[in-house]
Order: sequence, then structure tokens, then C-alpha cells
Amino acid sequence: MVSVALVAGTSFWSFGLYIDPLEREFGWSRWAISGGFSIALLVGALASPLIGRGVDRYGPRRVVILGAVLTAGSFLLLATTSELWQWFTYQSLAAVFRNMMFFIPFQTLVSRWFDRKRGLAVGILGTGFSMGGFVVVPILRAVIDAVQWEGSFVVSAVVTVAVIAPLALLLIRDHPSQMGLEVDGDARPEGKAPGPVVLTGLTDRQALRTPLFWVIAFALMVFFFGMFGWTAHAVPYYESVGYSKWWAAQLLAIAAGSGIITRLVFGYVADRISRIEVAAMVLCGCLVLSMVALLVTGGSVLGVIFFLGFWFVGSSGGPMIEPLLTGRTFGMAYFASILGALAIVSQSGQIVSPIIAGAIFDATGEYDWALVMFACSMGLSLLLYWLAWKLPHPELPVVSVVTSGARGEDAPEAEQPAGG
Repeated sequence: MVSVALVAGTSFWSFGLYIDPLEREFGWSRWAISGGFSIALLVGALASPLIGRGVDRYGPRRVVILGAVLTAGSFLLLATTSELWQWFTYQSLAAVFRNMMFFIPFQTLVSRWFDRKRGLAVGILGTGFSMGGFVVVPILRAVIDAVQWEGSFVVSAVVTVAVIAPLALLLIRDHPSQMGLEVDGDARPEGKAPGPVVLTGLTDRQALRTPLFWVIAFALMVFFFGMFGWTAHAVPYYESVGYSKWWAAQLLAIAAGSGIITRLVFGYVADRISRIEVAAMVLCGCLVLSMVALLVTGGSVLGVIFFLGFWFVGSSGGPMIEPLLTGRTFGMAYFASILGALAIVSQSGQIVSPIIAGAIFDATGEYDWALVMFACSMGLSLLLYWLAWKLPHPELPVVSVVTSGARGEDAPEAEQPAGG
């Protein structure tokens, strides 16, 4: 949770903090600055299947430790940015490396450890994402004010490697069997060697051949299109309708902080419903209403209050829908690999959304049409989740995974039909 908070706060939530400083210092357009974020997300998405396979092969622990070191290095490179091509290149490197210590390894880790009340466990992990916006963004706002945007990247580098690497090294264990536990949480008799872990699930190639995979992938794509596009431009939006820089950052932090509670609630509810797609439809409806509230009121105080109310509910399951859908639909045997394959499609919505929103502002001087675009994307996501709800789930084969104890290397041993 701490690691996810740091990664989310220094990357996802803080994107909007750098738009104005870079615009003023280099004269770059918002379209170009947002393009740096988007190109980075594209590169990160393309690397996701490789990262997912690495997590399945070598375990989350090794991948997270390496990702922390490399991400810190990419932040130091970002601090030296003076040309637009450097902004694009260094952001792309950072996107690849932070994916090695973000949702793919940690969602895999949590899903491996918690086979009962998995929704609540993923919800607790999701609160880290919210804490990144609630805690880290105001701190980075103060850091940028004190030591400029370059200094904030240096601070992010130091904190990343100083916190995440030791936590991963000392605390992470890739599977309960490495702690003398079986998958169901019962203790294994002392001295007994760990046996194969029996999981169910499709391979990534098998999942790709199902229509349900693509419906879910496109539902996630347009869902994240709206959520990420808004989050990347939330701070400049508030400033464009008259709020101060301080209030703009605080409003973003409030919206993020609400997830600390709402994501726990969503996780609790997710364990008690049979289909996550139904919950996703409700969330999308609330997010549509949140954009409409800002559009109708012009970002007035009353409009922001209504926006926050709908956003609190709609964003509650944001980073949790993907792993919960993946585990329930395609199983746990190749969870990280399938999650990585989904990311190529789902993250493509994040790639183009900030660019389009920035171009709309550059052309019109306001964000109204961007709000319309975000609302439409959430409505389309609702329809796709409805279609996913109607489609049948695939039958999952049984797979035995051999765990190597202290080394934490997992490898599939055998595959047979369910019930075989």
C-alpha cells in the first residue's frame, strides 16, 4: 500500500502539477506537455505484457526491487530535462520502470496471498493509490514551490529508492508457501517441503481468444480514458475557472483522499456480489454525472461540491476493477501475464485522453468540450460492462504451479481440464 501510494503520487496524480511550470519555463503547449505523459503511457503499456510474464516467472519481489532502482534513475534524468524530446524520452523510461513496481506486481502479490476476501484485500491495496493523491500531491506542490520542478524529480528519486527497495527486500514474499502457509492460510507442518500450488486459469493466449477478454479490455480502455484524462487536467481545469494554485491542488487531493474510505467499501462490497461488471456499471453512471455537474455549473463552488459527491462513488473502484475482473474471469494461474495483456488495450485510453484534452484547451481556452468527451467515454464504458455482464465466462482449466520456497520462482508444471 505504501509503495503504491508513492508511485501513484509521484507519477499519476502529480502530472497536472508540472503542466504550468513547464509551460512557463519552456513555452511548450499543453498539448505537447500532455503528449509527453501520453507517449510514456503508450511505452509503458507496450511493456506491460513483458513485465507480467517477468512477474509470473521470477516473482513480484525481484521485479519490484529492480523497478525501484530504475525508476529512481529515470526521475534523475527527468530533472535534467531541457528539450521536448528529452521530456518524451525520460517520461517513457519512467513509465516502463514504474510499471515494474506498480499495479501488475502488487495486484499479483495480493491476489496470490488472499484467496478469501480478495476484494477487500485489493481494496486495501487500492487505498494506497488514493493516498498517493491525498498525501503526496500536496507535498509535491510544496516541493515544487520550494525547489522548482527539477528539484521535485530529485526528491521523488531519493524517496522511491529509499522506501520501496528496502520494503520489498525485507517484507515481500512471493507466495504463502514461502512462509510455511498453504494457499488457504493454514500452517504447513514444520519440515514439510512446499508442494505444488493448484490454481485455475487460462493462459494469456487462451484469454486473448475469448470475446469476453476484448469486451472487458475496451470497457477498461474507455473507463480509464475518462478517469485519467480528467485527473491529468484537474489542476489546470480548476485554475482555468478561477481557483488558486493552492486550492486546485487541494481539490485534487480531496478527490483522491476520498478513495481511502470508498475503496475499502468497494472491496467489501465486491466480495459479496457475483459479478463485478454490475458494480462497474454503477461507477460509470456516477462518473458521467460528475462530469455533467461541472459542465452545467461552470465549475462553481456548488458544482464542485456535486462533482466531488459523484466522483467519490464513481472513482471508488477505479484501479480495482481490472484485477478483480481478471481473477474472476480468467483465473489466477497466469494472472500477471493476462493483466499485462489487458494493459496494452486498457491503458491506450490513458494515452490519448490527456493529449486530446490539452488540444481542446489550446483551441478553445476552456475545458467544456473535454468534459463532454469524458462523460461520453464513461457512458460507453457502462454499455460495454453491460455487454460483459451478459457474456458467459470461460471454463477454467486446473494448473499446478511449483513454488521454489526461498527463491520465489514460480513455473507451471502441468495443465489439465477443470475437474480432471
